[in-house]
Amino acid sequence: MKFAILSDIHGNLWALAAVLEDAKRRGITRFINLGDILYGPLQPLETYDLLKTVDVVTIQGNEDREVYEFYDHQSEAHPTLTYMLEELGEEPVEWLRSLPKTIVVAEAVFACHGVPSDDRIYLLEDVASGLPIVREDAVIAHHLEDVNYPVILCGHSHIARVVQLSSGQLIINPGSVGVPAYDDDVPNYHEMQNHSPLASYAVLEKQDSSWQVDLLKIPYDVDSAVEQAQRQGREDWAYWIKTGRVATA
Repeated sequence: MKFAILSDIHGNLWALAAVLEDAKRRGITRFINLGDILYGPLQPLETYDLLKTVDVVTIQGNEDREVYEFYDHQSEAHPTLTYMLEELGEEPVEWLRSLPKTIVVAEAVFACHGVPSDDRIYLLEDVASGLPIVREDAVIAHHLEDVNYPVILCGHSHIARVVQLSSGQLIINPGSVGVPAYDDDVPNYHEMQNHSPLASYAVLEKQDSSWQVDLLKIPYDVDSAVEQAQRQGREDWAYWIKTGRVATA
């Protein structure tokens, strides 16, 4: 039982293609995708088309939800979302709408984007200080609510981590395939940085009664992604993708 775990692709076709090729070289044919799939100024339609070519179980992230909510209520100016909808058309938007919020795979692996009940809350990190600090064991367990599967997958923070709770549960965030840094002001201003442009994903493999996790960093054609972000006027995204850092003022 072996899976490639993807998250936070954000329409980065070049990074996704490199990750899928790396997984193929490792003999992996089954994928779990933790959401935030198409949102961004990159190649959303081509990313959607590429994902359709692999055996992937997919859940919805907060920015997948924002895409179809904007589709339903285009009442304010948002150049990136407007560009995306022009590129995507109706079918991919309806696909995003249809995705489950959580899922269980192989009767042992629970997948969510943020926490089980909220796609905007980080499961592993507290960002009150403006930087991601791993939460205490009891706080993580609280956010898991009644989820008691042995393996928990989460995304949203774009930072690859493996955390084992006192319960024995293994929590895995594979990091971001497509965007290695960003800043946000919800729930307060904070910065997420990986300090390199490499694409992230994880390999999860059952070995006898235990699970092995490999956190992988994959090179890809970063320049093409940067140029696409710049064509859409998103210099912030271009800097995040090129450096894995948030620009200082």
